[in-house]
Amino acid sequence: MQRTLLEICCGSAEDAVEAAAGGADRVELCSALFLGGLTPSLGSLLKAKQTSIPVIAMNRPRQAGFCYSPTEFAVMERDADVLLEQGADGIVFGLLHDDGAIDIARTRALCQRIGKRQAVFHRAFDVTPDPFRALEELVDLGFTRVLTSGQKNDATDGSKLIRQLIERAGDRIEVLPGAGITLDNLRSFVAATRCTQIHMTAFGTRQDTSTRSNPDIRFGSASGPAESGFELTDRELVRRVKEELLAI
Repeated sequence: MQRTLLEICCGSAEDAVEAAAGGADRVELCSALFLGGLTPSLGSLLKAKQTSIPVIAMNRPRQAGFCYSPTEFAVMERDADVLLEQGADGIVFGLLHDDGAIDIARTRALCQRIGKRQAVFHRAFDVTPDPFRALEELVDLGFTRVLTSGQKNDATDGSKLIRQLIERAGDRIEVLPGAGITLDNLRSFVAATRCTQIHMTAFGTRQDTSTRSNPDIRFGSASGPAESGFELTDRELVRRVKEELLAI
């Protein structure tokens, strides 16, 4: 029976180091996970690439949607070039029109820049109006895989569609389920979808007490995380997830 591959979503180079130490098979490297994931820094990529596992770099220039201006798309083109030049094993991105349909022309242009390395369409897929049509378009464009929650906030709620997408995709494109998958629901989710890979976070909470001398000061949005706490991938949790997958 084919084993289930584990991809850990990382918001920093240290996340990637911890994920690799825990036995992850691959990482998706982002910044600003609080905003859904944005393009990582070059330094983060270079450090993450010192691990022994593939690093797929996010290419998303801003929060809030996936219909980009000409300037934003030009940034995405340049970021893709730089990330690949510096060793990224693939690029994960999504480009839509304002009605949610895939922007075929600009998606094709970015895929051509990626070349033979992995092209991954991220959860922008989950707001496309016709997921089966979108899947066929991604196959035609030559994508390696698509990340999806089955067009629900939580992949467990989207498991029926995910299974249908996996069956429709066959060996033409990989379907990577993600969002809301945890150690507790892992076994039942894999059984329900028959997926061969999953995408998840594996965070623990860490403290940085350096701001506590003046707790009224904030350096980001008032709605953001507390200044004294942050999330970091927990290698032991990654190891437990990997053990669970190997036992399925």
